[in-house]
Amino acid sequence: MSHPQQPGRRRTLALLGAAPLALAGCGFKLRGARPMPFESIYLGMSPYAELTAAIRRQIRANGDTVITDKAEDAQVRLEVLADRKEKVILALNTQGKVREYQLRHRFIFRLVDVKTGQEALPNNEIFLYRDLAFDDTQLLAKEQEEILLYRDMQNDLVQQLLRRLAAAKMPAAAPKP
Repeated sequence: MSHPQQPGRRRTLALLGAAPLALAGCGFKLRGARPMPFESIYLGMSPYAELTAAIRRQIRANGDTVITDKAEDAQVRLEVLADRKEKVILALNTQGKVREYQLRHRFIFRLVDVKTGQEALPNNEIFLYRDLAFDDTQLLAKEQEEILLYRDMQNDLVQQLLRRLAAAKMPAAAPKP
């Protein structure tokens, strides 16, 4: 027994089946792991910080780059010049109480070739911010939301950092005498 909606269903399935072929034909592909232009890196950050752990995880998952414990053993050194989180008041209500905050995360870094001392990446800044509506009657919920927003900014920061590291131009090796 045939249903009256059968031709429409077949057409829909055919279109859904053709969509991946059309995307593949136009050159679309998912973003994969980006290889780093260096073989080893030293992270000049606190080894116990949550951000350092997130960066380590992503570098290890991204490819063959080795993270060293000593700067001398690495090809490049990531130098963190600033890593600041701020909470700024954006708006007040008529009673003078905070109505909206802006959460900010500023991360300034550079990448240095250990052997030559030349910069592979000069000073770079990643500046992220999120707006947080605030209501003092929901204090616990807003604290949790703030934690989630900072975590989201950290994940975004790590992804931006890895993209910039992958785009680094390594200095040319000095000619041998």
